[in-house]
Formats: sequence, structure tokens, C-alpha cells
Amino acid sequence: MLNDISLGRYVETGSVLHKTDPRIKVILYIVYLVTIFVVNSPAALIALALLTLVQLVTAKIPVKVTLSTLKPIIPLTLFIFLLNLFTLKQGQMIWQWRFLTVTDYGVQRAVLMSLRILFLILCTSVLLTLTTTPLKISDALESLMAPLKVIHVPVHEMSMMMSIALRFIPTLIEETDKIMKAQVSRGADYDTGTFINRVKGYITVLIPLFVSSFKRAEDLAVAMDARCYRGGEGRTKLNPLKISGRDIAVLIVFLAGAGMLIAVEFLYGK
Repeated sequence: MLNDISLGRYVETGSVLHKTDPRIKVILYIVYLVTIFVVNSPAALIALALLTLVQLVTAKIPVKVTLSTLKPIIPLTLFIFLLNLFTLKQGQMIWQWRFLTVTDYGVQRAVLMSLRILFLILCTSVLLTLTTTPLKISDALESLMAPLKVIHVPVHEMSMMMSIALRFIPTLIEETDKIMKAQVSRGADYDTGTFINRVKGYITVLIPLFVSSFKRAEDLAVAMDARCYRGGEGRTKLNPLKISGRDIAVLIVFLAGAGMLIAVEFLYGK
């Protein structure tokens, strides 16, 4: 069921990454985001896989949670794999049937793009959503973007919107699951019939989901207004962020890992 999906949920394990300053994790996430799209060679991809495994072990994330995090993106990953596999015509032909052609270059790009998506989701989960609460992510983004206040960028409001969006991903998933169960109890069927009929069936889920989402957004706005929320001007922090020596050590170790990936790509890449 949809409740098994852990995307956007915080999982407390008491690991080093959980205790690391969220600003450090945001910086590392940006570094790894760039690194994931830089590596191309098989050797660099293997090194990236090992480094991602190190992150999962360090964060002490259960295997079940990791698999449930990847579950929602499997259809998208499969689609991108097939799209690259059958549309790229460069390289030596491996297999052909009518208008479908598979080349060695197409296979290479299909595997590369699929792995990039998987690593991107794992990196996002381990360094942000699974190990950091939405409130801490908001505080980290606000702190890192503080220099933009000079040019009157609404940093606090932007950070608040991002944290609210992350916070309500699990809520929307639970709401979708409840609506689907309610519709099934009334005779709805989402697993049989033609593809068109199944798509039409999901309209009975989308409409009440949108209505519920707008109502929830309105309730949140009323609650914030009742508490005299007026943005970040003059606000203080109950638990201000502080960078410790442990945080610096985590930053150095993982930056060294990213540097190793770049070095491997430089040495073994084409």
C-alpha cells in the first residue's frame, strides 16, 4: 500500500548523519548532486555506488525503508531506461526488430541515466529527508540563503514553503491511500480492465485528493494567521544551528569522497 512509501518521511536512527548540522548536509547534497551528473565511466559509477552504500550504512537506514524509498520511482526509471535504449541510434547495433533498434551506446546511456536517477533519490533521502526534519531543512536553507536578503529576496518565506512541501508529502500519500481504500469499498477497481479504463478510474482519486489538499492548505493558512505569523522579520530560534567539530569532520570525509569520484572519472573516463 501507499503507506509503505517512505518518500519525504523522517526516520530517526540516532546516527552520525542525523546529528550532523543540516547546513552541512545541504552543502553535501548539492556537491553530490553535481557529482552524480558529472560521472560517466563504469569505474566512477562503481565508486559512486560504494559511496552511496557508505552513506546508507552511516545513516543506519533500514533496508526496508531504502527499498520503499525507491519503490515510487521504479516506473519512471524503467521508462527512462527504455526511452534511451530504443531511441539512441549511435554506436554498433546489437539487436533490431522492425523499427526497434538497440545499440551498445543506447545500452550504455540507458544504464547510466537509470543509475543516476536511483543515486539521486538515495542521495536526497539519506542526506535530507530521512535524516533531517522539515523544520531543520527550513532553518538550514534560510541560513545558507541569508546573503540574498541584501537584495530583498524573501529567504524565510521560500524556506518555509520548501519545508511545508516536504512535510506534507507523507500526508498526501496517506490521504491518497485512504481515498483509494474508500473507493475500493464502494466497488472501484484499479487493477483490472484496459489501460484507459484504469486511468479513468484514478480520476475518482484525484478529484477528492485535490479538494482535500486545498482544504488542508486553507486550514494551515488560517492556523498560521491565528498564531500571528508574519514572516521571518524579528523571529528568533528556539534551537539555533551550531556547527561543531564533528560536523566539520563529516563534511571533510564526504567531500573527500566526492573528490575521489571526480578523480576516478578523470582517470578512467573517456
